[in-house]
Amino acid sequence: MTELLENGVRDDAVLVLGGEAAAVKAVARELLHVANGRVDSPEFVAAARDAWDGLPAPLRREVRRFRRHSGPRGRLLIRGLPVGDEARPTPSAADSVQREASVSAAILLMVACGLGDPAAYLQEKSGALVQDVVPVPGREEFQGNAGSVLLSFHTENAFHEHRPDHVMLMCLRTDHEGVAGTRTACVREVLDLLSPAARKTLSLPGFTTEAPPSFGAGRQGALHHPVLGGAWTDPDLRVDFAATRAATEEGAAALAELGSLFERVSTTSQLLPGDLVIVDNHVTAHGRTAFTPRYDGRDRWLQRTFALTALRRSRGQRPDDGYVLVE
Repeated sequence: MTELLENGVRDDAVLVLGGEAAAVKAVARELLHVANGRVDSPEFVAAARDAWDGLPAPLRREVRRFRRHSGPRGRLLIRGLPVGDEARPTPSAADSVQREASVSAAILLMVACGLGDPAAYLQEKSGALVQDVVPVPGREEFQGNAGSVLLSFHTENAFHEHRPDHVMLMCLRTDHEGVAGTRTACVREVLDLLSPAARKTLSLPGFTTEAPPSFGAGRQGALHHPVLGGAWTDPDLRVDFAATRAATEEGAAALAELGSLFERVSTTSQLLPGDLVIVDNHVTAHGRTAFTPRYDGRDRWLQRTFALTALRRSRGQRPDDGYVLVE
C-alpha cells in the first residue's frame, strides 16, 4: 500500500512505499548485470530508462507529477525504498563514487530517467553518475558533500549554465546519533515575505557565484546573474549562500534578507535508510545540519544523482552525446 504522509498528516511532499518496495527491488536487481555492471555506461542508462516503466505505478505517478510541478516546497520525499548495501562499510575516501551496479544506484538512475536524464560534471567526482555523499577525514569544515559542519543553503552548481534540474539524495545509512538533517527551503514559500525592495534587487543581475570547492581550483564561476529570475509570479532561484556575492550594499542586504527567510521557512528531514529526497533545483535550496563522524565504516552515507529535464540544451558540452558535461 502506498500512502502520502508526513507527521501523520496527508502531505503531497511525501510518498511512503509499502508492499511496492519488493517490486522496486526486483526491477533494480534485474539491472545489476547489464553492461557488466558498469553504472556509467550508456548501455546501463538505456536499460535503466526501459526499466523505469516496470516500477510500481504509484511511484512513477508521483515522480511525473513532481516533474510537472514540484509544489510549494519544491521537494518530494520517497520513503521505504530498498537499499541493498546494508553490509558495506561507508566509504571515507575523497571523491568516492559508485561505479559498480548496486540496488541503490539502479534506483537512482531509473528515477533520473523518470525525471529526464541523469547527468554529471567531469570536474566534480570525476563525472560519475552516482556519487557518494560521505564525511571525509580532514574535511570536516568543507562546504560541500565531504564536510560535516552545517552546510549552508544552496542551489546545486548555481554557477553553471547547465545546473541540474533535479538533485536526488538517497540515504543508505544514517549518522550514529541520528542528528544529521537534510534541509530545504523553497523560494515559493518566501515570495510574499520578501520586502519589495529586496525582491527587486534580487531580480537584478548584481550577483556572482563562485564554483564550489568540489569542482577544484581554477574553475570560473558564474558571471553577473540575478538571484531570482524568470517568471515574476514563480521565479527561478540561483544562489549559494557560501559562494554568491553581491556587487552592492543593497544586494548584500537583500541576500541576507532572503537567507533569514529561508531559515524561517525551512524544512529539515532526518533521512532514514531507503529514503530518497528529490529537490527541484530551480526553486529550492538545500543544505544539511551538522553531525559528528566517527570514520569507523558506519558513518552517514548518502548517494547522489543529478537529472536534466532537457538534456539537448547541454549537447555542446557533452562529448559523443553522453551524460557527462566537460565544461
